[in-house]
Amino acid sequence: MMGQHHDGPGGPAPVPGPDEDPEADGELAALALKILVAGGFGVGKTTLVGAVSEIRPLRTEELLSQAGELVDDTGGVAQKTTTTVAMDFGRITIRSGLSLYLFGTPGQDRFWFLWDELSQGALGAVVLADTGRLEDCFPAVDYFEHRRIPFVVAVNCFTDARQYGAHEVSRALDLESGTPVVLCDARDKDSGKEVLIRLVEYAGRVHTARLLDSVEPQADSV
Repeated sequence: MMGQHHDGPGGPAPVPGPDEDPEADGELAALALKILVAGGFGVGKTTLVGAVSEIRPLRTEELLSQAGELVDDTGGVAQKTTTTVAMDFGRITIRSGLSLYLFGTPGQDRFWFLWDELSQGALGAVVLADTGRLEDCFPAVDYFEHRRIPFVVAVNCFTDARQYGAHEVSRALDLESGTPVVLCDARDKDSGKEVLIRLVEYAGRVHTARLLDSVEPQADSV
């Protein structure tokens, strides 16, 4: 019969009234944000993603080869035996309803062609830095500044490296005013989570300011 309603196995679902909010008694829809983790070769990107990820991280690491040694600068990381050849992937829940999908980028020059694909749709990025090889993160800083992707610089405090303050690192990297610099231990989950929270807060402010800037001229012309 036309118009007849057939209930499912669990019976009819309650229909909210006109003044009821369907989501009032439940959580808001989950929000997933894409974050990049970049930096120089051997700076700790894979370590950071693995430390904070609540799922088993996807890794695309391969053993360093003799052929690769001819093109990869392994100075300062002689003990490193593997390298990321595509990306690392992990996920972390910051709070109820907010998850971050982490994409660790390869650090060598020969894999930079992947960065454009990985950066599409990203909220922001973490640039990991080692004060013993600070120049290795220059390309990542330049990349995100030129593409106006918000980022924070996270100084991975290696035990045998000289320690510098956030202001000193910011000045050495000639960062744009307001770009956060945080000290962290890439091996520690809580430390890595704090870095990601700082990034989300900073990127949120940047994107909000840009949105307001784009709206204000239109409002003035009305």
